[in-house]
Amino acid sequence: MEKEQIMKVEDIKEYFPVKKGIFSSIKDHVKAVDNVNFYIRKGETFGLVGESGCGKTTLGRVLIQLIPPTKGTVYFMGKNLTEISKSDLRKLRLHMQIVFQDPSSSLNPRMTVKQIIGEPLKINKKLNNEEITKNVLTLLKTVGLDEQHMYRFPHEFSGGQKQRIGVARALALNPDFIVLDEPTSALDVSVQAKILNLFKDLQKKFDLTYLFITHDLSVIKYISDRVAVMYAGKIVELSPTKELFKKQLHPYSYALLCCIPIPDPKIKKEFIVIKGEVPSLINPPSGCKFHPRCPKKMDICKKVEPELIEIEKDHFVACHLFPKKT
Repeated sequence: MEKEQIMKVEDIKEYFPVKKGIFSSIKDHVKAVDNVNFYIRKGETFGLVGESGCGKTTLGRVLIQLIPPTKGTVYFMGKNLTEISKSDLRKLRLHMQIVFQDPSSSLNPRMTVKQIIGEPLKINKKLNNEEITKNVLTLLKTVGLDEQHMYRFPHEFSGGQKQRIGVARALALNPDFIVLDEPTSALDVSVQAKILNLFKDLQKKFDLTYLFITHDLSVIKYISDRVAVMYAGKIVELSPTKELFKKQLHPYSYALLCCIPIPDPKIKKEFIVIKGEVPSLINPPSGCKFHPRCPKKMDICKKVEPELIEIEKDHFVACHLFPKKT
């Protein structure tokens, strides 16, 4: 039986104005996210992967309304986040959290760990100091820290410990959905493994749903249930993780997965080099945005933008190599 959808995204666009001149008039727009559609099931880890600058982080922030979308709709727990009042949105935000990419810059250097984790409890749950201390200690133990860390400042911790503090802060209000924005990219490999295992353990314990944003395909393979491949603001392929790693339909997905190293010198692997540069999001190419770099491009790719269509069960692709059936 398929799990219920906790989040649904319909036709989301996020355009940032480009201003020029003395009067800062709008001359153009950066099309960071361009007409994106997908859903996330309750209790799953939905991976979002792509090159730097493809719009992954922007999309993650739109989902929890840190920035409002230029156009489109975000549904969370059946509620339209783009239309509800500010007071209702504030209540729903208690169920949504984010863990940022850089643990050093996301923690206030002037606050102790107790103050950092306890702040959302103080503001939203109106707890007194004794209750906050008790809750913070429980959260620290949940993420593998203890009482001795409570009164220290962020600069006294390693990168992995800082990220654990960020996770504890995200868990403080018992959320249902967490955006993990490249949470392991700033960490050593050995620490990455511990943090990933922590995320898995917390997901089972608290029935959490994740949007996991990364450019590391090895991490995606380990932690996600389904994965969307993003290129220049658009989703070009969406599939269950196991299916995508067995068979890539989009040339961009294929090239990305060819770059994953195999830890065996006896195995020879084909490496595909994607030529050219990532297109400008201010003036993207016509038709398929990937066509200037695609080794399998056709004439139609330069003129017509492909739709994201279902080729096999739960496997979607936006590519003219797989025309829509009429």
